[in-house]
Amino acid sequence: MRLGVRADGIFAVHAPAAGAVWVCLFDAADAELTRIRLPHRTGGVWHGPVGLEPGARYGLRTNRAPERLLIDPYATRLDRVPRLHASMMPGGREDSAPHVPKAIVEASAARTPLPPLMTGPRVVMELHVRGFTIANPAIPEAIRGTFAGLAHPAAIAHLRRLGVTHVELLPCAAWIEERHLPPLGLTNYWGYNPIAFLAPDPRLAPGGLDEIRDAVAALRAAGIGTILDVVFNHTGEGDALGPTLSLRGLDEGEYYRMRDGVLVNDTGCGNTLRCDRPAVVRLVMDALRSWVRRTGVEGFRFDLAVTLGRDALEFSPEAPLLTALRQDPLLSTRLLIMEPWDTGRHGYHLGGFAPGQPEWNDRFRDDLRRFWRRENATLAGLATRLAGSADIFAGAHRAPTDSLNFVTAHDGFSLADLVAYEGKHNEANGEQNRDGTDANHSWNNGAEGPADDPAILARRACDVRAILMLLLAARGTPMLSMGDEAGRGQGGNNNAYAQDNVISWFDWQGMDQGLVDFTARLIAARRTHPTLHGATWLTGKGSPPDVAWLRLDGVAMTAADWQDPHHRSLLVALCSGEDRVLLAIQGADPAISAMLPPSRGWHIIADSADPARTGPVAERLALSAQSVVLLAEDARPRR
Repeated sequence: MRLGVRADGIFAVHAPAAGAVWVCLFDAADAELTRIRLPHRTGGVWHGPVGLEPGARYGLRTNRAPERLLIDPYATRLDRVPRLHASMMPGGREDSAPHVPKAIVEASAARTPLPPLMTGPRVVMELHVRGFTIANPAIPEAIRGTFAGLAHPAAIAHLRRLGVTHVELLPCAAWIEERHLPPLGLTNYWGYNPIAFLAPDPRLAPGGLDEIRDAVAALRAAGIGTILDVVFNHTGEGDALGPTLSLRGLDEGEYYRMRDGVLVNDTGCGNTLRCDRPAVVRLVMDALRSWVRRTGVEGFRFDLAVTLGRDALEFSPEAPLLTALRQDPLLSTRLLIMEPWDTGRHGYHLGGFAPGQPEWNDRFRDDLRRFWRRENATLAGLATRLAGSADIFAGAHRAPTDSLNFVTAHDGFSLADLVAYEGKHNEANGEQNRDGTDANHSWNNGAEGPADDPAILARRACDVRAILMLLLAARGTPMLSMGDEAGRGQGGNNNAYAQDNVISWFDWQGMDQGLVDFTARLIAARRTHPTLHGATWLTGKGSPPDVAWLRLDGVAMTAADWQDPHHRSLLVALCSGEDRVLLAIQGADPAISAMLPPSRGWHIIADSADPARTGPVAERLALSAQSVVLLAEDARPRR
């Protein structure tokens, strides 16, 4: 039986613990007009004719707590931005209806024709719809901060200038703030606190799913695919002291994992969805299908995806929801990206998902940071990450592209802050700097935070360029974080989830145009050279071999070289057919020169120490201290 509002006037909701369920209709002034009791029950589903017409506004009540108006889990549009109110909280006796968003019945929507997934090498940019567009002066003020703003040519022009192939958008399903934020004058900015899985948040999409569909189509027309970050591990109803907004009021024990009558918190957010239960599997699958059919997105990134594969005890990649995703005729054709951890017992499973499902590779992030910071890291660890993390993925017969490589993301330092702060500075979050991780593997180049010393600023700029080069030269699927290509900082805040302000927004007026151009050059090189975007594992075989790991004197690396903590320089010679690329890494202080491998001639694509340096180079390459140079072999002359 289809759940939610049906075109034939039938309404159905899964609420097995309820003894009665009413559909409550409201007028435009938010006055409750009538309550229609659902007359039938089949298993845990209450259903019956209600005759809701397009435009009707409604909510649900049950006999268990009739003073709590509930949001239909299958609502596809809400009439307002969700806000907390005391009537939603435990102990509240006031009717919560005036304060709860009402679902709006939508006319039957035509399904968006689904083009095939975009082909070719992928370069992903993670971005926040509001943060990316809210301060762009070239976007009309009325649509800044929305999907309509993202669809505007001024927003798309920047993405095209960079050359990214996909955007991974932070959550856009309707969410609510955590209860500790309003007293601090803050709100949830990121959106990882959903209350309605099928409905877009009115802040980002006041025009509903149609607005998102139009943005996805505009991006697609520009050659950019759209990936949605989705949160199916918990909801904004939080812990036992949180609000009753939807699933809790329908049947808390059916939808949330409980142990001895207490909510299990494998997510760090107060509750954990029971993703092994048929009703939850169905809700998640129906939500994903709705987003694909209504908006045409290319795929999804699953937040805390280990929760999706948990039963009462452990994680399994063969869990009901993960299995359902792999076999679904529609969803199995989409990109499905996994965040391979949660905060529960045995919650870290990098490499534990199915082939063809890329995973956020935090080992790439940490090993690269630690090497460049000179923090007890060897060349061997760096090389393993540059080669696609075969130690994690190859044994499971997965491709290097299943490693989604990143150095920064929405949670943590921005790239500019990574090289400017030794420690976090989260005072603006109102928690006395207790929130956010302390394991940043960051460095400040001689001064904490803002600096005016030209030498410090030059070192920071060189580090930023070097890290971008390593990221975009590595085997796997690279992901940039919004603004890293433009020098965006957050004042040292590494947990800006509650900062809907200039701390988090893209700085269009102050962006580093030179860094944008440098990043675009790197992305163009990656997309142009098959050697850089190869989807097979490197073997060291062939003539010339697909990879040669060399010392700066041109001699092959030895086992002792790999493990020597003082050996911090490397040449990586990559080959694919007629395409040859060389990555020269000097991870130490002295300037030095490198003997280049024999070739038809090498030319410099990019140098982290001198972004203007390009062109041909002789047999010896000058390397600045703590720098990276990317070169390509000259093309074979045409006959």
